[in-house]
Amino acid sequence: MTEDPPPSPALLPTGLIDLLPPAAEAEAIAVGRLMKVFASHGYERVKPPLAEFADGLLAGMGAATSDQVFRVMDPGTHRMLGLRADMTPQVARIATHRLAARPRPLRLSYAGQCLRVRGSSTDPNRQVAQAGMELIGSDTPEADAEMVLVAAEALDALGLQRPSFDLTMPTLAPALMDEAGITGPARAALARALDRKDAAGVAAHGGAIAPLLADLLLAAGPVGPALAVLDAARLGPAPATQRDRLRATVAVIQARAPSLRLTLDPVEFRGFQYHTGLCLTVYAPGQSEFLGRGGRYLTSDDEPATGLTLFPDAILRVCPAPPPRPRAYLPWGAAPEHGAALRAQGF
Repeated sequence: MTEDPPPSPALLPTGLIDLLPPAAEAEAIAVGRLMKVFASHGYERVKPPLAEFADGLLAGMGAATSDQVFRVMDPGTHRMLGLRADMTPQVARIATHRLAARPRPLRLSYAGQCLRVRGSSTDPNRQVAQAGMELIGSDTPEADAEMVLVAAEALDALGLQRPSFDLTMPTLAPALMDEAGITGPARAALARALDRKDAAGVAAHGGAIAPLLADLLLAAGPVGPALAVLDAARLGPAPATQRDRLRATVAVIQARAPSLRLTLDPVEFRGFQYHTGLCLTVYAPGQSEFLGRGGRYLTSDDEPATGLTLFPDAILRVCPAPPPRPRAYLPWGAAPEHGAALRAQGF
């Protein structure tokens, strides 16, 4: 009976890869350019640890990442550790506890690797690079608009032309359901129908607000016509407040970057588990994979905040590849001064 050969030492778990030249350097260059733009707008860099005590990592808004967090036992304290799946909750924790005395608004940026239990349908990788910014302590349309405007500048620094920013209000549909008194199984069924963009399901479970929700489903698209549908809708106080905030944010963006491509999906809420207001997703022209995602939320002590996380791996799949660095080969025994002179020239 023959034994199976030992597994190859080059074999890696599903969803984990080695990043080789020149891809590894391209990612480092891209992250550096993103962070440089963030810094130019006053965002100061923080570096959270890769792992934290699980009960702290998953507290508050971190609970939304619970099903994606790897857990290991810390041999020193015998407490469970969690390996971060998303850096935003960590940055919010830093702002709340380590930087509580700093003046607001507080602008923080970050870059690092995250590990997830499973990949997504669009990206099977389980190790994900992130680079992002968080604006904490300001609840204004200008703060929401800043996420879009700074991200557009950062993507332009990487050579990405005409990105699209898809705006949404994940709390709008729940507010409409609250006002209509839709609860229990009917509410769950209606949420599923909205999630799947199922117009028939919305009609079946939406009750009195079914026509409005159907109009909002069909309104998804360029921000101007979509806002017109919202303006024409008869909304109660809470949804109307959200619409007015959206309109004010769009006005700030368009005043500063009138050519920026903005779309609106009024009732989209997938992937925005802990968000409390205006959110955004970033796309490249003609691509379905998103390049970044973020929006408004509350920290663990209910401080208003907004942020955006960009994904360098996805960005590099649609951006022009950086040119290779010029490389010079020196004969063995060449004078060290000759190599130093070439390196000073950029080789």
